[in-house]
Amino acid sequence: MNQKELNTNEKKKREPMDKAKKKKVIRRSILGGIALVIVLFIVINSIAASNMAAVVYTTPVTRDDVEQILSTSGLVKTQESKTYFSDVAVEIGQINVTAGDSVKAGDALLTYDADALAEAKQLAELKLQSNEGGYESTLYKDNKYISELGEANINLEVLEQQITDCENYVKELNKKIKDKQDALAYEGALLQISLIDWSDKPGSEEYENLQKLVQLNAYEQQHNADIEAWQNEVTEYQNKIAAYKEYKAEMKSQKSASENGSLDNGGKSQLEANTEIEKISTNETLANIEKVENGVTADFDGVVTEVSVVEGSVPTAGTKMITLESTEKVKIEISVSKYDLEKIAVGQEAEITIAGNPYKGTVSKINGMATTNSSGAAVVGADIQIDNPDDNIFLGVEAKVTVHTAKAEQVLVVPMEVINSDKEGDFVYVAENGVLVKKRIVVGISSDNFCEIKEGLEEGEQVVSNVTSGLEEGMAVTAVLQE
Repeated sequence: MNQKELNTNEKKKREPMDKAKKKKVIRRSILGGIALVIVLFIVINSIAASNMAAVVYTTPVTRDDVEQILSTSGLVKTQESKTYFSDVAVEIGQINVTAGDSVKAGDALLTYDADALAEAKQLAELKLQSNEGGYESTLYKDNKYISELGEANINLEVLEQQITDCENYVKELNKKIKDKQDALAYEGALLQISLIDWSDKPGSEEYENLQKLVQLNAYEQQHNADIEAWQNEVTEYQNKIAAYKEYKAEMKSQKSASENGSLDNGGKSQLEANTEIEKISTNETLANIEKVENGVTADFDGVVTEVSVVEGSVPTAGTKMITLESTEKVKIEISVSKYDLEKIAVGQEAEITIAGNPYKGTVSKINGMATTNSSGAAVVGADIQIDNPDDNIFLGVEAKVTVHTAKAEQVLVVPMEVINSDKEGDFVYVAENGVLVKKRIVVGISSDNFCEIKEGLEEGEQVVSNVTSGLEEGMAVTAVLQE
């Protein structure tokens, strides 16, 4: 290339850009710079974020009083009820109450017809006189069978013992016979086995001796002298037993005849007993009549829950008439779940509300067996005795109950929501020197808001209250005291 061409190319390179091309280059430079700044900002923020501690809110472990309560509801029930039964078979005169009525102790529940009572009383008195006259009359009757009755009783006792002794002796003889027969049979079986063992040498002296012994044993089983003697003795004693039983039957017949004779002639013992029974029964009837002459009265303050008779009827003695349930001794029946069962105990105080009225109560009973409620859960029944019942109590209504189950004073406490649990037990997270620490704890009683800490924490420690899934033990945290 010559010098002229070189000069021409140099001029072309030094020529300025056109305006459009220049603007395009400037815009690209600006956009590239902005992108670089954004990238640097993101990188710097990422580095800063990776080194920043997580913020956690904490609450301090403090000392305070904690009271554990059990809030529930139950039904108002009486602790004492009485069903009044008719003591006499006398016409009902007037019934003064109906089911649901409240009565005071001493109020007349019902009365009997006065004329019917007077007639029943007169009949009872006449029966008593007749019974006494009959007793006096029979004392003069002959008592000829007494000696025979005594003889029969003595002989029967002796015969019973003789029969028993003979039967026992026969049992002993039969046992001896059986034992002897079993022994001979066992001996025969052993001889048969030995004979089989020598069967391959039928001409030997041992085999022939065994055959003789087998024959001798068979004969002995049929004609053993001891067995025959015992069998004869059994027969003899069985004959004695038969004779004793026959004589016993005669004595029983004699006893029966004597007893019948004594009864017909006014046997003193039986007569006195029957006379005394009649006297007691009649006097009891007279006492029952006198007891209800002023009507049947309430034994305590309460509510009539059932009336089973009507005016003008004549109930037989023992007929159910009226049921009264006490309002002086009242309880609340509650159901305790398995989760609350360990909290409740006999003697704990309770606060009760019935129809807006407050009462004091005491846990008086906890059942020893669970039942199933309407939801199918197992529950245990408990009774809360009302300590201060009054006239405003209604049986059968629902009552609200708050049982004060436990109280601890000035113990370490934390809010309930900071406590966590896993298969190993309860734990909390604590912020210590900027690090998240997991601590195992032993809890005590708890209220609705706070829980007693028995082991694992000290007063003043900062317990994390906002535990999230992102927090892990050992990570750096910034603790912020929760207001």
